[in-house]
Parts: sequence; C-alpha cells; structure tokens
Amino acid sequence: MTEKLYYQDPFCREFTAQVLSCDPWKDGGYAVVLDRTAFYPEGGGQNADTGTLNDVPVTDTREKEGTIFHICSQPLSPGESVAGRIHWEARFDHMQQHSGEHVVSGIICRRYGCDNVGFHMGHAVVTIDFNTPIPPEDLPSIEAAANAYLWEDRAVEIQTLSGAALEAAEYRSKKYIPGEVRLVTFPGADCCACCGTHVRTAGQVGLVKLLSCQPFREGVRIEMVCGRRAVDYCSAILDQNLQVSHLLSAKATDTAAAVERLQRELYALRGRTAALEEAVFQEKARSLAGTGDVLLIEEEMPPESVRKLCDAVAACCGGRCAVFAGTDGNYKYAISQPGGDLRQLTKELNAALHGRGGGKPAFVQGSAACSAAELRTFFQGR
Repeated sequence: MTEKLYYQDPFCREFTAQVLSCDPWKDGGYAVVLDRTAFYPEGGGQNADTGTLNDVPVTDTREKEGTIFHICSQPLSPGESVAGRIHWEARFDHMQQHSGEHVVSGIICRRYGCDNVGFHMGHAVVTIDFNTPIPPEDLPSIEAAANAYLWEDRAVEIQTLSGAALEAAEYRSKKYIPGEVRLVTFPGADCCACCGTHVRTAGQVGLVKLLSCQPFREGVRIEMVCGRRAVDYCSAILDQNLQVSHLLSAKATDTAAAVERLQRELYALRGRTAALEEAVFQEKARSLAGTGDVLLIEEEMPPESVRKLCDAVAACCGGRCAVFAGTDGNYKYAISQPGGDLRQLTKELNAALHGRGGGKPAFVQGSAACSAAELRTFFQGR
C-alpha cells in the first residue's frame, strides 16, 4: 500500500519518493506507483491532484485497494528516486470547497433533520443534494451561519476509529463501514466519515457563498462556492453591477430599481410601437385592396411582424400575399392565400431560393437566403 502523505500533512506540496512500478495506463499514458505520495486520488466527491514527478506531468491520480496510481504523460523507471510536486493552487481550492461543504452540510442536516445524499465538486461550483425540501429564502440565514462559524476559526479534528469506539461515535450519515473509518470533525458544525483532504482551521475556508437552491428528486440541490472561488464570484458580480450602474446612470445600490423602471418604460414603448405598427400595416393593406397577388419586400422586422403584415394585406388584396423582410441573403417570409393551397409554391420557393419553411395549406412562413432580384424573378408570372 502507498504511504499517504496527504493524510499526514494535507499542506505537503513537495516530497521525494521511489518508483515501485510503471506500466501503460488503459486510457493512455503511464501508471506510476510510488512508495509514498502527497498526490490525492479522486474519491469521496473530491477531484484528483495533478502536478509533476521529476518534471513529468501527472495528469490524474487514482487509487485501487490502497495503491495509488499517478497517471503520467511519460514513463518513469522503477527504482529511481523522484521529486514530486502537486499543483497547490488546485489542491488548496479542493480543500476549501470540501471543508466548506462539511460546514454547510452539518448546519443544514442539523437544522432540517435531513441527510446529505449527494456531493459533487465541479470545476466552477460545488453541488450538494439533500433529501428534504429547503425553502430558497432560507439560504441567506444558512450562509450567514456558515460564515459565522468560519470566522470562529476553530481547528479541524481528524481521527481514525474502528470497532466499539466507532460504534459509540456520533457522526453524520452513519453507515456500516468495515475496518477503520476516518472521521473529520468541524467542532460545533459537523462530524462526518470522510476520506478527503481538509484545511487545518475553519477560517482557511475563507468564505462560503450559496448560489442557488433548486428542487431535486425528493429534496433540493444547492449550488455553492467557497474560498477563492467565492471571492472571484463576488468580484465578477460586483464588476457586472458596476457596469450596469454606469449604463443606467444609477448608484450601484440602486440598479435593481433602475432596471424595474427601465422595464416599465420598455413595456409602455412596446405597446405604443405595436399600435403604430398595426396602423401602418392596416394603411398599407387598404392601399393594396383589390390588387390581387402581392409581393412585398420590406426592411428587416421580427417574424411576428412579418406575419401580421401578411395577414393584413391578404385580407384586403383579394389574392395571394407574400411578404419578405430582411436584407439580401437573409430574408424572413410569410405567405398567405385565403382558401388557397401554397404547398407546391412553398416547395418550389425553398428549392429555388435556398429557403426553409412551411405551414398550413393557406399560410406558410420561413426564411430564404437570396437577393431581392431573385425574389422578383421567382414570383414573376406565378
């Protein structure tokens, strides 16, 4: 079995070891086994460490029956001594996320009498699943409790128990596990069986930020970030809010009210625009009353407006109305012929004008990649 330096000292960044074996790895590269290592293997919801062995990149770390495999891009010779160096920024991030998850899960499970039934440490966020509903409006108080605990900066306690001592111990998600069990305790917040790496004191987590709470199976899934991720997230949100503040000429603390005001103004403006558009379309329809088949090539407008113009003109012209709106190479179209059958015309149009679309026999809509001249040529004589 590989000696696990990351349990002896989770802050060990560099170490020396001897290569015991090196074999091709099933997914490419080489699986190197050492007599001792500070590289943490993927497991318990925590990502694997990466780094180097004698400057050879270690791209993944796995464990099987106590033996740890370092997946390397190049082979190393059995018997040689190597200098290992883990990617510390990534490892410390994993420790912050994992430790923060303990604190949050302990608080939630105690407060709601539920269980943590899922934990995943993604590259951007951490997700935790609980088997009971939790109101999203409770997140601020949970977050406040978690951060208040971090600021107490209490030391993390780790012990390995088995047999009667393990049976007598009280810890979260207690399940039967044969042999020795590693218990990680954040005094006053959480005690749980865990194989991951953690900070020395709660304060090293830095900050907990709960991002969302969504229904998931019989309970909820909470998204969160801790430590540097939380600081980076808050900085990104602040930067976005400052940009919005500048664009709206509002104080950073008043952006929500400014957006609400802008939404009301936009809603009123849309209503006026729709009324004016309807008046213009009706006027155009009256000017084309009784003219028979009509082809209109208009400036770009939304597909819904194309349809409305087509419907208005078709109701007055006494024939087929085809409306194309856009610019050469990119037109949206709507064609209406009350009581008619446009299926064959649409098929020919799409083939000739690089179009896509369809609909009912008397009404079709779609798009065409053609020029205005090609449109006029196609409809000439039809």
